[in-house]
Amino acid sequence: MHFIPQKLDDYVVAHSQQEPELLQQLTRETYQKILQPRMLSGPYQGRVLSMISKLINPKNILEIGTYTGYSALCLAEGMQKNGQLHTIDVNEELVDFQRKYFDKSNWGNQIHQHLGSAIDIIPQLDIKFDLIFIDADKPNYVTYFHLIIDKLTTGGIILSDNVLWSGKVIEKLNPKDESTKALLEYNKLLNEDNRIETVLLPIRDGLTISRKK
Repeated sequence: MHFIPQKLDDYVVAHSQQEPELLQQLTRETYQKILQPRMLSGPYQGRVLSMISKLINPKNILEIGTYTGYSALCLAEGMQKNGQLHTIDVNEELVDFQRKYFDKSNWGNQIHQHLGSAIDIIPQLDIKFDLIFIDADKPNYVTYFHLIIDKLTTGGIILSDNVLWSGKVIEKLNPKDESTKALLEYNKLLNEDNRIETVLLPIRDGLTISRKK
């Protein structure tokens, strides 16, 4: 969803850093072979994720929701030379696809794939993270937050995707719409939890930046 006029959005994209060739290849193959290719972060948001990661220069990154690996590669661009990126997804069919592109990148041996439920996997990760990106099933966003907040370093950043949910967060709530209901609760939590400070950006489908105090 575009929150600014299309022509202005086109101008913004045209005057932002262009995506690397490897990510262009990943995008093409995702659209050719994988269901729901619109789940990709895309070139503009990908450059936003890359820039944020480069500003933070994290040692350890956690991603909840890998899909085909686009956002992981964007986040890896800002990772320290000895850093590690752990990414979690439930889709077994995408593991080899992800690994192919991870290994084509400069960070293949630093990116660790975890297959299964993030609710089960996160407690097993005995690591402090400097940057965490949440882009998975919306009904569990609140659960993910409570699982990761103590694993986030002081000054560390949580990035949360799709928090505007195509504008549904300001529409009348359908009682059967569990995702919108969960995102409303999650956005309220990020705004009120005194352990973090948060700003919500109207980028693509909504991206929240939360910093741990």
